[in-house]
Amino acid sequence: MKAKQSPIAPSYIGSRHARALETLSIVVEEVHVPLFEQALLAVCDTVGMFEEDDEQRFWRLEAVKERGKNEEELENSLALIRAMTGVDAPLNRQNTEAEGWLARTQEAFPPQYVGQRFCIRGTHLQDEPFSNRLNITLDAGIAFGSGEHGSTRGCLRALEMIAHRKPRHILDMGCGSGILAMAAARLLHRPVLAVDIEPWSVRVAASNARLNKLGPLLDCRFGNGWHTMAVRHNAPYDLVFANILARPLCRMAKDLAKYLAPNGTAILAGLLNTQARMVLVAHQRQGLILERQLKEGPWSTLILRKPA
Repeated sequence: MKAKQSPIAPSYIGSRHARALETLSIVVEEVHVPLFEQALLAVCDTVGMFEEDDEQRFWRLEAVKERGKNEEELENSLALIRAMTGVDAPLNRQNTEAEGWLARTQEAFPPQYVGQRFCIRGTHLQDEPFSNRLNITLDAGIAFGSGEHGSTRGCLRALEMIAHRKPRHILDMGCGSGILAMAAARLLHRPVLAVDIEPWSVRVAASNARLNKLGPLLDCRFGNGWHTMAVRHNAPYDLVFANILARPLCRMAKDLAKYLAPNGTAILAGLLNTQARMVLVAHQRQGLILERQLKEGPWSTLILRKPA
């Protein structure tokens, strides 16, 4: 399961009194996810996306909203998207306890100690950070890219392993919260180009960079992968992160090999252990060499190298 969640802080968090909430969920094919996500975002402050069935490429979208609020807008938005796509997926509803919701979210996000160097901390933590670690602060409301996911942890461990190469030109493809771009900037003291196809990810990555006093080192851009002009303009890269999904990684293998500098390193993640061989073969066909495969539970991270 892989999840992404809107970083927009829900408006009901700051309420003086707890409000009645409900969780909405709908399952659609991957190709229809962006449209249904927009329909939910029209009335909900936050939308999460969870991979349901990788073989069939179905995703479950979950959203939280005040119970009974903006019902007409929600129905109109869904009706429009259903008419456009021909998908009549049912919308499921479940009451969600509001009291203590934020506290439980924060309790579920303690400090994340990754590798030998990194500590990922939520903004809600009041204790002093460890001085002997590189601390990165993130909002506990961001589900994916907060340091607890196996693919994120694998990328951070991989970064530690290749840091001695001192890469100068760095790209974070599919930056999400910006955690990998910030980790590279903090560890290597180099600028990083951070790109994502989701506008809200670009906004939150830039916000997190400012929060961590790394704003000058991160160039956060909205774009569609290797088709992004800034990505092509700044190539070739000594280090590329791509923590996305297995099939997109396979489709992007040719461009990655093209824009990776000789002796450059690629850190690929977002893939299950069972998908690692498929992703590896796609990149080996483009001439890249496997240096190491890291495992964090069911998730794999591949460290690849382009020959000189």
